[in-house]
Amino acid sequence: MGDPARKAALYDAFARTGKALSNGKRLELLDLLAQGERPVDALAKAAGLNLTTASAHLQTLRQAGLVATRRDGVRIYYRLVGDDVAALYALLRQVAQRHQTDVEPARTAYLGTDEAEEVDREDLLARAQAGGVVVLDVRPAEEYAAGHIPGAVSIPIDELAERIAELPADVEVVAYCRGAYCVLAYDAVRLLHEHDRKAVRLTDGMLEWRLAALPVDSGAAA
Repeated sequence: MGDPARKAALYDAFARTGKALSNGKRLELLDLLAQGERPVDALAKAAGLNLTTASAHLQTLRQAGLVATRRDGVRIYYRLVGDDVAALYALLRQVAQRHQTDVEPARTAYLGTDEAEEVDREDLLARAQAGGVVVLDVRPAEEYAAGHIPGAVSIPIDELAERIAELPADVEVVAYCRGAYCVLAYDAVRLLHEHDRKAVRLTDGMLEWRLAALPVDSGAAA
């Protein structure tokens, strides 16, 4: 029947991963790290945390074996240890969406209730291959540089209002951001519609694109 103490130790080891995931801000940090490696100060700013709190959360994730670090001078950079961590995070969200009744109201309250058209990855690939669409990445520039959909144009959401003229007026725009629960693409499509531009959203984002093993380019915008 096996040793009960050893069995308990095994399940306690599993539980440490669950414990590391049992905090909303730590999940947000994983979401950010799914976009690419970042230093602690940038993660803290993006997650709305002070440096001490962000460092403590990152240490918890590191102790659970979910993230790794490297040092460059005085700065410490964090990254996910593998795509399986990104997949675990994505699966956790899917399970919560399906089985927790409070997730959908929270999602709607955060993302909004507009009825803008969405396209899935297959549709986006078909439209891009056929031509006549602009794929718009509205994440921060450093996330675009870390990895983006091939051919995508980078205009961060906080610059979009002033740079709309850079987008062809007679071409449909497909906007995307970090993932299925990222508000940036929603805000981009609303802004483009306000300026009478034809725009749709990708149903998910860079997280799901990577997990689907689709092509990814890297490097800063030209």
